[in-house]
Amino acid sequence: MKSIKRHKIILFLPSLCSGGAERMTVNLANEFSNMGHIVEIVLSKAEGPYLSLVNSSVNVVNLGSDRVLTSLFPLMFYLKKFKPDIVLSAIEHANLAAIVSNIMAGNISCVYIGIHTTVSKDLLKDKFFRRKIFSIAMKILYPIAKGIIAVSDGVKKDLEKVLDNNNVKINVIYNPVITPEILELSEEPCHHQWFNQKKIPVILGVGRLSKEKDFQRLIKACHLIMKKYNIYLVILGEGEERKSLEALVGQLGICNFVWLPGFVQNPYPYLRRASVFVLSSQYEGLPTVLIEALAVGTPVVSTDCPNGPREILEGGKFGELVTLENVESLACSIEKAITKERVKVNEDDLKKYSSGCAALNYLKVFEEK
Repeated sequence: MKSIKRHKIILFLPSLCSGGAERMTVNLANEFSNMGHIVEIVLSKAEGPYLSLVNSSVNVVNLGSDRVLTSLFPLMFYLKKFKPDIVLSAIEHANLAAIVSNIMAGNISCVYIGIHTTVSKDLLKDKFFRRKIFSIAMKILYPIAKGIIAVSDGVKKDLEKVLDNNNVKINVIYNPVITPEILELSEEPCHHQWFNQKKIPVILGVGRLSKEKDFQRLIKACHLIMKKYNIYLVILGEGEERKSLEALVGQLGICNFVWLPGFVQNPYPYLRRASVFVLSSQYEGLPTVLIEALAVGTPVVSTDCPNGPREILEGGKFGELVTLENVESLACSIEKAITKERVKVNEDDLKKYSSGCAALNYLKVFEEK
């Protein structure tokens, strides 16, 4: 379906590294292009595994900057040259850069910023001085943008508190998670032997190996289950916590039952064949992989973290919600999910997460007066 007005749209990011916001931006860019819009993905540095997923009809622009800060002027000059109708950014520092660059280019009225995480929690990762600078910059610059788009109601409410500004309008649009390609990719063969047998359940975690994903808790919960049952645990993803996770697996003596293969370009065959998908995060925005697991028919267990899982699972209707910081409860919920009959969620319940639905909702916001 095509929008009535044909837009020139720029989507700005630092790179297309292996993150949820990056993957969702590619899905959105491809969908906008399919609808007939002129679309460009502008990157501080054109690198990352998701570059290969960009449609040939979407132009990728490399600003050649190692950092977002040093891409301010190249982005400003490019904006003056391309003269977009819409600029949409995602990720906090890229949002600030997009606003500043558009001010310098003299066209702030076309900038929209996407909020993909629980900002208050994300800020806590930074050191005090950096956190204060980012917090002040957001309060000053975010209200200047033409529009702010949060990926869940929880993210919206959190940002309202951070900005402390009742006059800022924040729209909620769910991410463009479900595409026709996901279901096709999930049918591809899965070569690891654990996924090609039905006797021993395989528990799956997916995400960046970082502290907020809390894979330590998932490993500990699976260790408790292993005392009673034979199970395997697989965690797809790469990150700074790899060494500590591998050390924990070694300390618990479960090396033969845990596999950490790193980043996988196509996780969907693993997701489809897993016995249970588990989200163990301390916080999220709208966890993409939780929606993808539901789409391919895999039972899910998730921490009831801020924000996203409670909205996606509709309070526990579509999967188990577990209290944060409770390893025993997580283990109990995984056990329960393993023994339950596998039930696929109705497609109508997931339609709001389709790439087509998301793109149309973005266009409605862009075309508001």
